[in-house]
Amino acid sequence: MEEEVIDLREYFSIIKKKWYIMAILCIICVAISSVYSFFIAKPVYQAETTLIVKTEKVEGTNTVSSDQIKTTQQLAVTYGEIIKSRKVLEDVIKNLDLKESYGSLSSKISVSTVTDTQIIKVSVQDTDNDNAAKIANEIPTVFTEEAIRIADANGVEVIDKAQVPTNPVAPNKKMNILIAGVLGIMVGLFSIFLMEFLNNKMRTPQDIDRTLGLPLLGVIPEEL
Repeated sequence: MEEEVIDLREYFSIIKKKWYIMAILCIICVAISSVYSFFIAKPVYQAETTLIVKTEKVEGTNTVSSDQIKTTQQLAVTYGEIIKSRKVLEDVIKNLDLKESYGSLSSKISVSTVTDTQIIKVSVQDTDNDNAAKIANEIPTVFTEEAIRIADANGVEVIDKAQVPTNPVAPNKKMNILIAGVLGIMVGLFSIFLMEFLNNKMRTPQDIDRTLGLPLLGVIPEEL
């Protein structure tokens, strides 16, 4: 236990002597992250539209059975896959005259369903906020036509149209800077201990005893 305490004290002593290395590396990492986040990285905006799959009523009544609701919920999952299909997205590209490929547009779109509901959420991320909203609002129009063509399926109604976003969702400047600061500290600590490990000089009587296992007979003073 005593040896462990001594080792810990030595570690803290090493850090205390060379703390400036850790500080410099931390500042460098934070500076690089700040320059990237504020001046290099393009802001990314997200627009979201919410859809609901209509449930057909029982013929001759105004009621909806539980089986129909369950079927509609399952349809919502299927519709989520159709939304990102090549046919739908290529039609969106054509209608909006977008200068990008299917793969590029697909990577910007995420589709999710709300558990145990008929609700589908379509999110679009783009460096152009107006473009993000246009794409998010065009998708339901194209998708509805395609879903009906494929399976004569239930209609889809837009609950919330996508609005032009004003605040970017990325880059997260504060988080980037925080991560960079922590990374700088970790790299600094690693560098300090690596330098200490590679340094074979014996500076104290304790170093001689620990390294060579020999008793110290005497110390020659720096000035005689």
